[in-house]
Amino acid sequence: MSDNEAGADTPGGGAERATGQSGKAAGSQTLARGLLALELVAAQPRGLAVQDVAQHLGVHRTIAYRILVTLSEHHLVVRASDGRYRAGSGTVTLARGYAAGVREAALPVLRRTAEQLGATVALVSAEGNEAVAVAVAEPLSVNYLLSYRVGSRNPVGVGAAGLALAALRPPEPDESPEVTRARAQGYARTFGRIEPGAYGVAVPLHLADPALHMCVNLITWREDVADASLPTMRAVAEEISAVG
Repeated sequence: MSDNEAGADTPGGGAERATGQSGKAAGSQTLARGLLALELVAAQPRGLAVQDVAQHLGVHRTIAYRILVTLSEHHLVVRASDGRYRAGSGTVTLARGYAAGVREAALPVLRRTAEQLGATVALVSAEGNEAVAVAVAEPLSVNYLLSYRVGSRNPVGVGAAGLALAALRPPEPDESPEVTRARAQGYARTFGRIEPGAYGVAVPLHLADPALHMCVNLITWREDVADASLPTMRAVAEEISAVG
């Protein structure tokens, strides 16, 4: 079946029709599927075929095709010459709106710092109880490095970034000693908490919008790099906070 054929309704009036309460449920399900499809495509630099998206969503290929067509109409995905769908230019507009431009202001600072320290540096944001990497910079001048992708998630309170983000919250009676220590010293340092054998150093940002909880995070295999990084990471956090 061609992609054009996939655009037709499924047999038996397969086009989704609902009214009243069931209509709301169908609309919510369609939105959820569309958002998940966008996340799936954006996470794959080589893109995904319609069938790939259908399998991930657990839906018929026809439904996956219609979702991708709708996303492409809004430039959120684009169909390449190989037939696979990749993230479209519309995602750049969405990213620019995130955190009032903090991400865009941080990117050149992160790139400069990654080269200076010879380690991966990231901007990490708290979303509920998850620490999410929203920007990542890797050095070009080293042969071996630790890396993680934008969108990677870990629990708040775990790892250097998670501890730094937890330290931005009001103290709680049952919080871990690591969070209390991170709040008192203004940074968090860990070893092997997220990635075995890896060091993490994270410094919280103090932004104009108190609802935004973000930090800068360094990850490295090298203990000497972690040891020497704190003054630079503090300065980076201050620089980004000033423009955010």
